[in-house]
Amino acid sequence: MEPFIVSARKYRPESFEDVVGQGAITKTLENAIQNNHLAQALLFTGPRGVGKTTCARILAKKINQESGHHDPDEDFAFNIFELDAASNNGVDQIRSIVDQVRIPPQVGTYKVYIIDEVHMLSNAAFNAFLKTLEEPPAHAIFILATTEKHKIIPTILSRCQIFDFKRITVSDMREHLKRIASKEGIEAEEEALQIIAQKADGALRDSLSIFDRVVSFSGKHLNVQAVTENLNVLDRETYFQVTELLLENNIPQLLVDYNEIMSKGFDGQHFISGLASHFRDLMVCKDERTIPLLELGEQTKAKYLEQSKKVDLAFLRKGIEIANDADFNYRASRNQRLLVELTLMQLASINLDGEKKNDLKQILPATYFKDQSITSYPQDTTISTETKPTVADNDNQVNTPVASTPEQIKAEPSATKPKPTQPSKDQQVATMPGEDTATETPSTTPNKSLEEARKALLQKSRRKVSGLSIQGIEVQKNHVALRQDQQLHQDKLPEEDFTQERLHEVWQQYIEHLKARGELILASILNADQPQLKGRKLCLKFPNESMKVTLEQSQGQVMEYIKRELRNYSIEFDILVDQTVTKKYVYTDQDKYSKLVEKNPAVDLLRRTFDLDF
Repeated sequence: MEPFIVSARKYRPESFEDVVGQGAITKTLENAIQNNHLAQALLFTGPRGVGKTTCARILAKKINQESGHHDPDEDFAFNIFELDAASNNGVDQIRSIVDQVRIPPQVGTYKVYIIDEVHMLSNAAFNAFLKTLEEPPAHAIFILATTEKHKIIPTILSRCQIFDFKRITVSDMREHLKRIASKEGIEAEEEALQIIAQKADGALRDSLSIFDRVVSFSGKHLNVQAVTENLNVLDRETYFQVTELLLENNIPQLLVDYNEIMSKGFDGQHFISGLASHFRDLMVCKDERTIPLLELGEQTKAKYLEQSKKVDLAFLRKGIEIANDADFNYRASRNQRLLVELTLMQLASINLDGEKKNDLKQILPATYFKDQSITSYPQDTTISTETKPTVADNDNQVNTPVASTPEQIKAEPSATKPKPTQPSKDQQVATMPGEDTATETPSTTPNKSLEEARKALLQKSRRKVSGLSIQGIEVQKNHVALRQDQQLHQDKLPEEDFTQERLHEVWQQYIEHLKARGELILASILNADQPQLKGRKLCLKFPNESMKVTLEQSQGQVMEYIKRELRNYSIEFDILVDQTVTKKYVYTDQDKYSKLVEKNPAVDLLRRTFDLDF
């Protein structure tokens, strides 16, 4: 089996024309070589994987080729010296370079020194390099490469000609991956390459590494499903479906789909931030002049254009605001899944008729979805327009039409009833208010039942009393008085006599009960002292205040058990803090020895017999 060469090495550019996305820099370097206008020290800076080291090697080889002293088959490798500053960051390595610079090249005109990750050099190494970098020999050129320019001291920066490499755009990266796929004989979907380019985040080397990984997974056919499954990313189709459900106010199906997304291992914050980005892309598609801002394929752009026509601009603005708030509060939330689910409910309630303009947290009631069925993922359900609720203008109460149950539908003998006919315009008679009609058409029955449901709901809302009103305070007082009348009086509870032995027995039983439940701290506190019965009080003494406070916090459950077992509801606790019962901790050797002798007197006999020291 032949050794595999990764694409980042196999397709590494050999000339400036092959470099992707850095046209301005490569053009500048080519002109500088042709016009003999190249500086003695160059600094290539930029993010990872954008071509800094590649351009340095191409430049080093091209310098000697353009000097006129070269053979087409000649290798200039011995004229190029590469140093990894991450592992050679001391003064000795820099002094070794300074000594080598004085020796002219054997072949060619220039000796090129490429120092990668130059920001890793120590301050002493930078200072030892200053003079040589400022006035090198005529045959020496230094190319420094770094990802963190701010860590380089200013005296080094002032001696270099700086080239800032930019991040590779998604479109350039996609086209480069398409060329490589064509050379490798791989059938790749454009949307799949788009996802790889976006995942690489501007680094071409990362995109090639991801490309190799996905090809190993899917073989010669690279599609969107293989890429999303291997990279564990949510495809855009998911966000299109979620947006459709939001526009339909379909909260149950949204929650089912989100549960399916969570079961696949996706992070909730990744989902909600991606949804906000999806809203942003839809907003960009609202104007044809801003469509080029989308770095997407033509098919995906067409989907965005189609869905943007269905979405109102106000919905997108409120949706981005709600999604960003959820993204901001996600890490601090104790129940992160609930936060995302509430966010989806709020998003699905934005298009509710009659909604207040500034109310972003209104959620549709559960009664709105009682007649809707939920399908399994990834199918989505649609909501019939006949069952949409209306919102009252004054009290924000949602009224839902009363739908016929399946039993009622079966009970109606529709087969025996004649099908109602629609009267013509000549047969229609206008009915004035106050006139009675001899017959009632079937179409008026749903309106009558709907009117009755609205009146019943209105009466129910009128019976509600606000807790901040005078009437609400009076109702609250009556409720408290009624609860007090329902409570048992103290004289009706048992007060049987018990002995000190019986008290200790119940006490130990409760301690064992706590240990079995895993409440070891409370069990240890109760085991520190045995209660002494004095009249109706159970007296306890503890060595510190913290034990007393802990017991007082759990006093209710302890007393409930003791009273129930002793059948006496008149007893109560009397907890005291006595510093004299504090345990003496063993610190010194003498204390340790005394403790051992106290437990076993034979230890002292052993020491005196053999004349030992403790």
